[in-house]
Amino acid sequence: MGNPPTDLGDLAHAIQLALAPVFLLTGIAGILNVMTGRLARIIDRGRYLTERELPPAMVASSAYRVELASLEFRRHLASSAIAASTLSALLVCVVIASLFVQVLLQVELRWVVGAMFTGSTLALVVGLGYFLREVHLATKTVRIPSATPSA
Repeated sequence: MGNPPTDLGDLAHAIQLALAPVFLLTGIAGILNVMTGRLARIIDRGRYLTERELPPAMVASSAYRVELASLEFRRHLASSAIAASTLSALLVCVVIASLFVQVLLQVELRWVVGAMFTGSTLALVVGLGYFLREVHLATKTVRIPSATPSA
């Protein structure tokens, strides 16, 4: 390890390098907000179906069981999307910290930064893939009947 940087320009350069990952972190936070909102709606619907008194015929119906199974699978997909996206955000934080450690301690961490950024990108791709699958499943299973205007 070398001496701490004496040039303020080195620290300013590290801050500049860290700006792009910070913006990525902000974007991931927005995506996570949307994903957690969808998960909350899935959980709310599942609770609505399971916690209220329903006629035994409805509980025994295949449509009821299919909807519960669909909600459970969607919950799993949404949870997986959140986990992968959160991992992506954590790896971005490691990238930001590594950039500062590299400058402050004058340690060569390019491979760490590159590996963590690549890992973050891959985790985000996986998270978005799960999210896309959940949205596709929701649009496929939830049908809204068209209202016919009364004459």
